[in-house]
Amino acid sequence: MNVNKKKSFPFRKLAITSVVAIVAIASGVGGGGWYWWQSAIAPVEKNAQPSQELLQVQIPEGASANEIGQILEEAGLIRSITAWKVWTRWQGLWESSGGFHAGTYQLSPQASMADIAQTIWSGKVQQVSFTVPEGWTQKQMANYFEELGWFSAQEFLDATNNIPRDRYPWLPEDIPFLEGYLFPDTYQISVDQRTPEAVIGVMLNHFEASALPVYKNRTGYTDLSLDDWVTLASIVEKESVVAEERARIAGVFWNRLRDNITLGSDPTVEYGLGITQTPDQPLTYAQVETPSPYNTYINAGLTPTPIASPGLASLKATVSPEKTDFLYFVARYDGTHVFSRTLTEHLRAQAKIRDQQDAKQNSTNL
Repeated sequence: MNVNKKKSFPFRKLAITSVVAIVAIASGVGGGGWYWWQSAIAPVEKNAQPSQELLQVQIPEGASANEIGQILEEAGLIRSITAWKVWTRWQGLWESSGGFHAGTYQLSPQASMADIAQTIWSGKVQQVSFTVPEGWTQKQMANYFEELGWFSAQEFLDATNNIPRDRYPWLPEDIPFLEGYLFPDTYQISVDQRTPEAVIGVMLNHFEASALPVYKNRTGYTDLSLDDWVTLASIVEKESVVAEERARIAGVFWNRLRDNITLGSDPTVEYGLGITQTPDQPLTYAQVETPSPYNTYINAGLTPTPIASPGLASLKATVSPEKTDFLYFVARYDGTHVFSRTLTEHLRAQAKIRDQQDAKQNSTNL
């Protein structure tokens, strides 16, 4: 169905021929003809107990005004296909399918014929929402969409392997999948757009509109590649729980990269092993020592790809980090961290936090 570019529904004044048509119909039903006409174009539920239920209808691609009227009458949304035919002729829509939009609509039987037509004309299709939190990985998104019943997790992951550089030429050349570039936020899409490709498209559009300007307008780290920026921001995202610490954590990582010290980030180990640590089950020494391209305790520099989708705050912090002397930090398990300048201070902080966790565990077991 062709998309009509008009901004509003083209209501027309009642022409003489239209008057004749309406009068002809009215006269054919006796003295109550005018009442019939008013009743036919009125909401179906007008004289009944009001219903809050919305009815879902599917308008197929290329449907004519006549076919749309049949769909609406069968769904119980309009009283008369005859009235619909007269009314759409009056509006100049009878011979043309150019004004109405295909799609799935939720319509109320209480709406008038004009309101229903306006909804379909303007393409106000049924919307659904989805939310991708900051710091989610592609696998978490895939499982989420499968739980929603939109498509399988594997279908989503397969789609993330197809880099749509023809539509998004700014995407780095050598990325194996879209990890990190699927911008986290709450979205609304048409119910008919619940496909992996459509979902990925709206998230990439949002990255282009919101994140890309931050990178292009940065004043520092001008030699930083887009992929390195997103990769480091994803690590900052996974390490940051308290917003006030985000820029400091970014500053620590920049200091370690500058001094050629491994980042030593737990989330990178977790990503490489496909696990998630908890306060009760932290990473073991064996896991930290397990070789992986993503293990930043073993490998210097950044991970091969981002490890999650960073939010705007982490992306900004990565190019505007706090200037600090800190080189280390360790989690307190309350969302905050202890920051240290030397390895000795860091080891001391680790031991103190470990003792506190052991004492807490012992008191719980009593």
